[in-house]
Formats: sequence, structure tokens, C-alpha cells
Amino acid sequence: MLSKIRKLLIGESLSSDQLTAEKFNVFWGLPILSSDAISSVAYAGEEILIVLIPVLGMLSYKYMFYAALCIVFLLFLLVFSYRQTIDNYPCGGGSYIVAHDNLGTIPGLVAGASLSIDYILTVAVSVSAGTAAIYSAVPSLYAHKVAISVAIIILMTIGNLRGIKDSSRLFGVPTYLFIVSIIIMIVTGIIRHFLFGYNPQPLYPIQQKAIGDITIFLFLRAFASGCTALTGVEAVSNGIPNFREPSQKNAKVVLGLLAGVVLFIFGGLSYLATIYHAVPNPENTVIAQIATQVFGTSFMYYVVQVTTAFILIMAANTAYADLPLLLSLLGRDGFVPRQFAKRGKRLSFSNGIILLCIASCALIIAFGGDTHHLLPLYAVGVFISFTLSQSGMFTKWIREKTPGWKHKAIINGMGALVTFVTVIIIGITKFKHGAWIVCVLIPIFVFIMLRIKRHYIKIAEQLKLPLNIRPKNLEPADDKQHVIILVNSLNKSFLKCLNYSKNLSKNIVAFHVSVDSDATEKLKKKWEEYDVGIPLVVRQSPYRDVIDPLLEFIDSEEHASKPGETVTVVISQFVITKWWHNILHNQTSLFIKNMLYKRRNIVVVSVPYIIEE
Repeated sequence: MLSKIRKLLIGESLSSDQLTAEKFNVFWGLPILSSDAISSVAYAGEEILIVLIPVLGMLSYKYMFYAALCIVFLLFLLVFSYRQTIDNYPCGGGSYIVAHDNLGTIPGLVAGASLSIDYILTVAVSVSAGTAAIYSAVPSLYAHKVAISVAIIILMTIGNLRGIKDSSRLFGVPTYLFIVSIIIMIVTGIIRHFLFGYNPQPLYPIQQKAIGDITIFLFLRAFASGCTALTGVEAVSNGIPNFREPSQKNAKVVLGLLAGVVLFIFGGLSYLATIYHAVPNPENTVIAQIATQVFGTSFMYYVVQVTTAFILIMAANTAYADLPLLLSLLGRDGFVPRQFAKRGKRLSFSNGIILLCIASCALIIAFGGDTHHLLPLYAVGVFISFTLSQSGMFTKWIREKTPGWKHKAIINGMGALVTFVTVIIIGITKFKHGAWIVCVLIPIFVFIMLRIKRHYIKIAEQLKLPLNIRPKNLEPADDKQHVIILVNSLNKSFLKCLNYSKNLSKNIVAFHVSVDSDATEKLKKKWEEYDVGIPLVVRQSPYRDVIDPLLEFIDSEEHASKPGETVTVVISQFVITKWWHNILHNQTSLFIKNMLYKRRNIVVVSVPYIIEE
């Protein structure tokens, strides 16, 4: 029953050979990996006005435009910097890989933790903002905003579990519709004002007289709030492996298109806000107010509202594309549970997708689905990762001194300096509004990742099998039994299984299911070096399944057993001393045993191997 529901929701399993066909081209890569950055412009201007209007009144619009120009400058600085990251780190991972390779383990983990927090907040903030656009058009839905947000996240999770290709088609079209509708609104709004002399009036009262003057600190606060427009810029460099070949070239094209779209939309909306005097209101967004003044309550007003809601929701898809990939790299390096490094039935990193769903839903519930409460947490992690990435690239150029390194170092050095200053500004101005939470969470995440790595290192040391430790030379009690030892890697736990199996029979084979060609080649090489003394049978599993290849082997003529004869399958099972360590292991042996119990002619034997902490 569960299998049928899974197939209905996410589709049939895909083979590993289909991975290339699942990747993005430029047309679909732009909306998926750029939707976060493009959507950020929908609320970045509003966040600037929230800071300025209570103090400056009508003067706010003048300084809002200046803040927007500073943000655009920073955008282009980051775009040029990340082009260099794409050229030098084609395997993705962005800030984590750059910082880890050039600055060390701790800076790399800080970048990884910052990005992880950023991606979780991207989903929470984007969906909350999309829900705000919905209840701006239908005010009666305001009371149900948390339930709506959670439902949207669950639907997006199901869509992404279907795989990269299906999710790009499903979530890419709304991004293009938003771009087109906003461009039409910007052009129409400017033409209506300058050519037709329309003199707009604010929809909500605004204090005409300023109660204070512009100060550096006030301007920096507004700038820091508007920097949310830059979130998502790093997503393209993080997700290079998601592109079709030539992946680096396609990623750079998407990054350039992203810069152009954000420049036009953010600049255009900021300019329209100064003309039409939009005022932040909790029940009616700035974009909704501008659309009302430009289009009235015509069809185009609802098009803008619907597409804005869609793009804000689709922005979350950037996190669904990048966080699972980041977690897979961290899992490969042993800093998070290794389950995150494995692809699911539809070739997506499904464990990362599910974790993102749970974490973002928890945030939505905890903060009541309020965008303004979530945003102060948002930008800190983003700019920490920006700073570490730029600093890492700067260090790389200074150390390697490759051709053209000087101008590259200048670009990344400026990027590091500007983003570091921005981190300080955001940290100070947003600290008491919630940014302190991120400042506390990052070191906690880093500590947890270091503990996980230490656990994996200890296990590797205990399982390592030196060549001088040989299998026991035992006379089997019975040579008529058929024994299969499941082997993933050659280590002490396998040796214990082998010594036990020799007490049962001479008819012993080791069986390995290959889901990673590199890992299989390492096993074969080590098998020959160690001279195990029993045959190693390898079966490819294009659908990353263990049970079916094993059963097919047992039932085949290649296996020595005859139909109906009992076969003993020996499985190594780790015994962990601390309960939480179970989270770090995928418990494959338990799953295999439960499936094999359904076969009458198969006996399953678990050989425990105690992992000491």
C-alpha cells in the first residue's frame, strides 16, 4: 500500500543512468536556481521602507533609492566573484567547498552551517511572503496563514521528491510568469506617470513631516534590511552539478541572466515605490499597492498578485535544489549523517529534501508565518557565507598566483571586504530583532558536525583491516549449506562474518551490490590485495536497490544452491553504545533482514560488531 502511494506521489524509480537527463539546461536552470534571488526583490524594498518611513516620512523614498543603488553595486560585485568560483570549483558546494579548501576545516563548516541555516530560512521566508501575497488579495485568509504555508511546503516537498527534471518543469514556469508580469507593471507604471501625467496618491496615510533626520546608522539599517535582495545569488555556484554539460558554462550564463533580471526588477520596483509612495502595511504588500495604483482592480492586478505569490513560493525551490546537494557533500566528508549523500528513488537527495521540509515547517509554526519576524534571521547567515567564500577565493589567488591572479584577487578581496562590513552592519542592526539566534546556532551546528566527524573517524579506525590479520583457518561443521556474506567494504566486521561463516560451510561467497562504481573498484582492489580466499560476486544496481539483485543471484543458476534449498545470508550489524549514534548510520541491515524474512528458503544471521566510543 505504501509503495503504491509513493509511486502515485513521486513516480516510478529512475535508474542511475538517467541522471544526466535529469539535469537542468539554461532555460530551466534560471528559474529554479535563481528564483530565490529574483523573488527577494518582492520584499526587499518593503524592508527598506519599514526602517525609513517611521523616521523620515516622505523623505524615505529618496534615501530608499540610494540604498537600492548600493545594493545593486554589491550585487554585481558578488556576481563577478561567483563567476570565478564557478570556474574553479565545478563540483558545486559554493562557500563550503571554497572555505574548506582555502581557509581550513572550521571556516568551511561555518560556511556550511551558515548556508544550511540560510536555505532553511529561504523556504520559511519565501513561503511566508508568498502566503502574504495571497492574503493581500484575499484578506479573509489572513487567519489561516500558518496552515496555508505548511501545506505549500508539503506540496513543494512532494514535487521535489519527484526529481530535478519534473520539479524544474513544475516550478520553473511561474518564475517566468512573474518576470514578465513585473516587467509589464514597471513599464506601464513609468509610462502612465511620465507620458499620461498620472499623479498617484498613497493608499495609506503617511507622515508628511519627518520626525528625525537621516543618519549614517539609519541608512545602514535600511541598507542591511534591503540586502535580503541578494539572498540566493550564491545558489548558482552551489548547484553547478545540477546543470547539463558544459555545466560551468551553463552556470555562468544563468548567473549573468540572474544579474540582469534582478537589476531591472529591483531597480524598477524601487523606482516605482518612490513614484507611487507605497507604504508598508501588514495586510497589503508594497507590490500589491503599486499594482493597485498602476492597474486598478483589473485583470493585470490579479496577475501580478498571483505571480508574485508564485515566485515567492518558488524561491523556496532554490533551497530544495541546493541544500540537499550541500548536505550530500557534507555527508561525503563525514560531517553530517552519510545517508544525506545517497540519492533516492528519483535520483534526488531525498533525505535532504525531507529534512528541509521538516525544519522549515517548524520555523513557520514557531514564528507564526510572519515574514518580518523571520527576515532578521535571514541575511546574517547569507553574508557570513558570502564573506567566507570571497575570503577563500582571495586566499587561493594569493597562494597560487596563477595567470591573471592580481585582478581576480582584487575582485574577491573587494567582495570579502564589502560583505564582511555588511555582516557587521546586519549583525549590529538586526541582533536584538532575532539575528542573535543565528549567531548562536552556527557554532552549535559546527560543534555537532565536528562530533559527527569524530564518530566516523573512530569507526573507521576500529574497522580498518590490516593485511597481517588473516581469517581463521577452521574446519566447517557442514559443507552442504550455502552461505552468502553481504559485503559493502572490506573491514573487521566483514572478517568477523567470514570467521563465523567458516563454522557453517565451505560453500561461502561474498556478495556486493554496486551503487557507486568508485567504491566498488576500491573494494575489488583491496579484495585482491588481502587475498580473502572466497569468491566476490558483484552486481550492479541501477535503481540503487540491494534486495532485488541479491534475490536474483540466489535464484539464478550461477548460485550453487538448488531450488528450495536453504540459503544462509550473513549480515554484519553495528552495535552502537550511544543511542544518538544510530542516527548517523542508515540501518540498512535491519531493512534487508525484514525483507529477507519473507522468503521461506532464506535464513538471515546477524553478526554483531560492537563500536566502542
